[in-house]
Amino acid sequence: MPIHINDRYSRQVLFQEIGAEGQQKLSQSRIVIVGCGATGSALASLLARSGIGTLRILDRDYVESSNLQRQSLFDEDDAREFVPKAIAAARQIARFNSKVVVEPHVADLTPANVDSLLGGCDLILDGTDNFETRYLVNDYALKTSVAWIYAAAVGSYAVTMNILPGETACLACIFPDSPRGTVETCETAGILNSAVNLVASLAATEALKFLVGARSKMRRTLLSWDVWTNERAELSATNPRMDCRACRGDFVHLAGEGRPHITLCGRNSVQIHERQRPMDFAELSARLQPHGKVRHNEFVLKFWHDPYEMTLFPDGRAIVKGTTDTAIARSLYARFVGN
Repeated sequence: MPIHINDRYSRQVLFQEIGAEGQQKLSQSRIVIVGCGATGSALASLLARSGIGTLRILDRDYVESSNLQRQSLFDEDDAREFVPKAIAAARQIARFNSKVVVEPHVADLTPANVDSLLGGCDLILDGTDNFETRYLVNDYALKTSVAWIYAAAVGSYAVTMNILPGETACLACIFPDSPRGTVETCETAGILNSAVNLVASLAATEALKFLVGARSKMRRTLLSWDVWTNERAELSATNPRMDCRACRGDFVHLAGEGRPHITLCGRNSVQIHERQRPMDFAELSARLQPHGKVRHNEFVLKFWHDPYEMTLFPDGRAIVKGTTDTAIARSLYARFVGN
């Protein structure tokens, strides 16, 4: 039976809290998802299927086979071809809802590009995996008075919070400083796809409330939930903290203070934050052939120089796997790509 576009959202319109008027508001909404890994891809799928008008997806990484257990917008072909996640997500969304305008950006969100990548949106959703980027989003959201939704999942644990600038606590109110010492990640602690889907469902629902104008129904707490132990907790986030540096306009992350040029990136890998350095993949591929296996498409170049693997992006950014030594990563980049 053919799908009639008028029928697409009929069950959602029947939900009286949304209705026809709310559905029209969704169709005119513009949102951005920062990071399209596990949580980000689930958010993108849920909100695209809900009829968001424009969906901007930012992600700096590419699809790997280990992603497929929990990252719902990707398939084995995407992993085999190392397709950037933002591109793969846009292609998949076009297959199930061609009416949604998707703007994929294969980019690392930084203070230098935050205005161009986050500007012009109604709501920002968190699909990232690190506090450095979240603090940057938080600073930008408070400075521009744009709402955003924090969401994270690791192991069996999920956590989320709505940030409404000027109304609720912000991320820096709850977490004045980024976590210190050893921090569990999906690479070290694993992750259940059910925890991902839970936090994405909670965040997506809060997004719908915001976009249809039901702000009074939005949760004013930091909510955490462990799907394995069934432990659940909430921390009040009703009001900004009086001494919060971000709420008082001290946007240190937006200013780029302390942002490293090279950072650890997941397990046994280092990211080099080279930017605005256009790569000619065809020329570079030919140059690298004598030194190891190399493959590329228009979005990414992969180079294997045993025991290391380097992934290059069109703007010059790179991820070096096989080491956590930033000096080695810098040396490999300088040797094979150039200073």
